[in-house]
Amino acid sequence: MRRLIVRALARTLALAAATAAIPLASAAPAAADRVVVGGFPVDVADGPWTVAVSSRDRFGGTRAGQFCGGAVVGPTTVLTAAHCMGEEVLGGPPGRVRDLKVIAERTQLLSGEGREIAVSEVWVNPGYDADTNAGDFAVLTLAEALPQSDVIGMAAAGDTAYTPGTPALVYGWGDITGGGDYATGLRAAQVHVLSDADCLRAYPGGREGAYLPSSMLCAGEAQGGKDACQGDSGGPLVAEGRLIGLVSWGSGCGRPGSPGVYTRVSDVVTRLPGA
Repeated sequence: MRRLIVRALARTLALAAATAAIPLASAAPAAADRVVVGGFPVDVADGPWTVAVSSRDRFGGTRAGQFCGGAVVGPTTVLTAAHCMGEEVLGGPPGRVRDLKVIAERTQLLSGEGREIAVSEVWVNPGYDADTNAGDFAVLTLAEALPQSDVIGMAAAGDTAYTPGTPALVYGWGDITGGGDYATGLRAAQVHVLSDADCLRAYPGGREGAYLPSSMLCAGEAQGGKDACQGDSGGPLVAEGRLIGLVSWGSGCGRPGSPGVYTRVSDVVTRLPGA
């Protein structure tokens, strides 16, 4: 069953004030895989909805406190992974993290570009199941508004962007090798949306985790090599110009036959407050 490998990591980061990198849920540390997670540098202007979630108090300043990713879905609304807001990661409830921020419009984490905006409220999906990772999303409300041009639309159920075989891009500042080599510049990897049947074959249950079509989708390449990895959790998966997934979990990074699993945004749309 999927477990978040964050307790020891968060403790290490808090003690060392070192690099911030919260893993995806995984059965084993990706460092054991030593695989290349294929991707390429991108400018945030090409994906302005992509933001870093940050706390220097908790994770130090080496990477501007970045520990997860997020997607801007409204001028003051960011989606991220529920597991990023867990007490094991943050050391307590989100409300106790005094400097929880979203870094927007910034390609290089350590540059002065863009904006750092305080998070004024955190709403974690009450239906999130930490054992299965179903419903793995949270809503961050920002203290200041971002421009509408930074907002990406969410793909509802039935959207053609979910069609198996559709090319998609996943964005983040996470591990680029599976061995703890974290990017300071924004990167993206092109993957393809996979069918539910393929995802169920990859993750039928047991040690490798169970794929749940109602709240998850998966994407990758048959030969592996392109994937999200540690530190990318909560970041956007985008197809046909619309948000279809949030980085959630997987088995290692870029392994053949083990695609990345994402929170299905069509399920998120129905569960948001006020929906």
